[in-house]
Amino acid sequence: MKALRRFTVRAHLPERLAALEQLSSNLRWSWDKPTQDLFAMIDPARWEQCGHDPVALLGVVSPARLNELAADGEFLARLDGLAAELTDYLNRSLWYQQQECDGAAMPAGIAYFSMEFGVAEVLPNYSGGLGILAGDHLKSASDLGLPLIGVGLYYRSGYFRQSLTADGWQHETYPPLDPQGLPLRLLVDSGGEPVLVELALPDSRQLRARIWVAQVGRVPLLLLDSDIPENEHDLRGVTDRLYGGDQEHRIKQEILAGIGGVRAIRAFSTIQGFPAPEVFHMNEGHAGFLGVERIRELITESGLDFDTALAVVRSSTVFTTHTPVAAGIDRFPVEMVRRYFNDDGASALLPGVPTERVIALGAEEDPGMFNMAHMGLRLAQRANGVSQLHGQVSRVMFNSLWPGFDPDEVPIGSITNGVHAPTWAAPQWLQLGRELAGSDSPSEPAVWQRLQQVDPGQLWSIRSRLRALLIEDVRARLRRSWLQRGASEAELGWIATAFDPDILTVGFARRVPTYKRLTLMLRDPGRLEQLLLDDERPIQLIVAGKSHPADEGGKALIQQVVRFADRPEVRHRIAFLPDYDMSMARRLCWGCDVWLNNPLRPLEACGTSGMKSALNGGLNLSIRDGWWDEWYDGENGWAIPSAEDVREEDRRDDLEAAALYDLLEQAVAPKFYERNRDGIPQRWIEMVRHTLQTLGPKVLASRMVRDYVEHYYIPAAQSLRRITAPSSQGCPGEFDAARELAAYRRRAEQAWPTIRITDVDSTGLPDTPLLGSKLTLTATVQLAGLRPDEVVVQAVLGRVDAADALLDPVTVEMTHTGTTGGGEIFSTTTPLPVAGSVGYTVRVLPRHPMLVAPSELGLVTLA
Repeated sequence: MKALRRFTVRAHLPERLAALEQLSSNLRWSWDKPTQDLFAMIDPARWEQCGHDPVALLGVVSPARLNELAADGEFLARLDGLAAELTDYLNRSLWYQQQECDGAAMPAGIAYFSMEFGVAEVLPNYSGGLGILAGDHLKSASDLGLPLIGVGLYYRSGYFRQSLTADGWQHETYPPLDPQGLPLRLLVDSGGEPVLVELALPDSRQLRARIWVAQVGRVPLLLLDSDIPENEHDLRGVTDRLYGGDQEHRIKQEILAGIGGVRAIRAFSTIQGFPAPEVFHMNEGHAGFLGVERIRELITESGLDFDTALAVVRSSTVFTTHTPVAAGIDRFPVEMVRRYFNDDGASALLPGVPTERVIALGAEEDPGMFNMAHMGLRLAQRANGVSQLHGQVSRVMFNSLWPGFDPDEVPIGSITNGVHAPTWAAPQWLQLGRELAGSDSPSEPAVWQRLQQVDPGQLWSIRSRLRALLIEDVRARLRRSWLQRGASEAELGWIATAFDPDILTVGFARRVPTYKRLTLMLRDPGRLEQLLLDDERPIQLIVAGKSHPADEGGKALIQQVVRFADRPEVRHRIAFLPDYDMSMARRLCWGCDVWLNNPLRPLEACGTSGMKSALNGGLNLSIRDGWWDEWYDGENGWAIPSAEDVREEDRRDDLEAAALYDLLEQAVAPKFYERNRDGIPQRWIEMVRHTLQTLGPKVLASRMVRDYVEHYYIPAAQSLRRITAPSSQGCPGEFDAARELAAYRRRAEQAWPTIRITDVDSTGLPDTPLLGSKLTLTATVQLAGLRPDEVVVQAVLGRVDAADALLDPVTVEMTHTGTTGGGEIFSTTTPLPVAGSVGYTVRVLPRHPMLVAPSELGLVTLA
């Protein structure tokens, strides 16, 4: 018989063990090995059965065992020590509290919105790299002491569990999750009643959600859950699955995440006393509606008009884009958005916010579609990609939002992602790091340089031990997978000797969209088989990844790999492991000698799995895309040559696959198998040492979060304070600067179509100009009612191509020198910056002290 409903009953802890409740409910245990070891002591067998989940363990351990532990002096001493350590961690001054901010206070609070969070495998609220990145962001923010709060949705069935059918096709299941059995607590009011956020939907319906709180160290993570009796039946399913359902389903999810998320923060701040966020960070465009909810707050609660409210919201919003392809952006039909954001009085989702203004925020080239990334960019004064190359790609991708500007001038920067070392580094490396670091920060390059003191034999011993642990795990997963696919135990004797802890091990694990090219390794099956079965220098290959349930093409790619790996000739050297999750990823990143990544450049935004491998001494073998493009140095792995200039897709794949095989055969395998008299691959280990020394401090999420604080969060908070401050002239009240900026923007947008550069004169050059010769430019500009100090007039000089396009131009600001009947005069004298075929032009841009960059408003006039 099957149970009608599943729920979790927690054991009553003896008073002396009460500290276990806090240790289990704060997800810091997921990256603190001493705390994990303490829970393992309770019942080692059940700890393994529960998947290393403290909450689940405390739900199944017997009262007799708990009473026994309550009298165990050694256990109690460790418990008390870890409880005291957690309390200290939650309250002591950390990096953030020790920073100076140019005499001003650091941001009082930061809100971080994401559609998914991969904090720990016991809370499966993630699908892939975006969610894992968000989880690492929260954990590193906690370790650094940021006053950050995370916001997302609680999915009743998470993403999905993946298994394989007998013929290798991906099969999805969606087991329901009981929040009572997870490290979550319900946000309740002073009377103990669950706090609900409410949103008005079309047809006078209400969507309500309760708020689960996951404590991620010092960081609260709010997860909104619509599966409550107060909702109509269909609305209970809004938060059923991550990235599931049709567009109607997705827009409800994104409205709940953005608008409901802001309302959840307000409730949490009021009840818990958490500082109200000054900075709002959108991790991708899914939560973009948070900006229009903040506009509504400012309109209805502070009496601002839409433009002034938008100026305030923009000043304090950060937008991070993660996709390098337009297909990765959520887009909705405009009529669907208009239906949800109707402004019909009391039934409106956002009272006081004009629907057409919301529509305009998401406008794109197709007038019938609403673009969530475009809305995110229009709502955020600061935006970034997630690697230097991705920043370049993003500036090209979104160039249309800044017409008249070259891609390099599009105001989208970059902060390269990072990974949370305590989560992703193997215990052996963490222990070695503690021995080397002393009291210094592991983010300091000097600490990593101390690896030079470590004997090559010790480094090789760690790498070999981690590889052996991976092989044990692979064999266990292989057995489970084959049994799920219908095999009998009698057929699986070969698994006991499948894979080999002494063979070069290559890992390839990630989501399975087409551009990541899961099957590039199968381009020449015969050659791959030769590499796997080479008598002297064999390799073994471990592959994993999930395809989106609706992606039939992705599932077909998985099936191709499975069918190849099922062949008796090679199944002991290549395997596809189903149900890729954080637990599997950790083992793979610990144990693989080489991490393979072969996307279509430049379509990999960052690729943090390779960072996790590098953090464990793995060597990357990758197309120069994402983070690898900026940090590959020739000694920390291998770069697969890209044939991106080849337009024919099949030929490009052939060329890059051949280059991959050549590298494995001629460069990678020889270094691994070339041993000294002690059996150590000396050249390989020196590459491992160099990888750890050079990439270790770079790939850390703590570095990434510090970059966000210094380059985005602090400037955003300072912009907010300036724009909401009372006027220095003593005019009444708050938001004076915001009103003035909004008024300037309206005047600039109205004037810009009629601004003209009517005359440009050049003087001063000799007959034969030389590099450094002085050029004087004078321009007459019709400003259409704007003052000269409200614009920037620039001379733009540089080499020109055959079509007279300026290449890598230099800009020089021109000075206002007077007024004539024909307009305002601007002039500059500048040395010629380059030799060769040189050209110049003049342009006009907006100028205002509250703008981050002259290109921000997307207004420019060219001569």
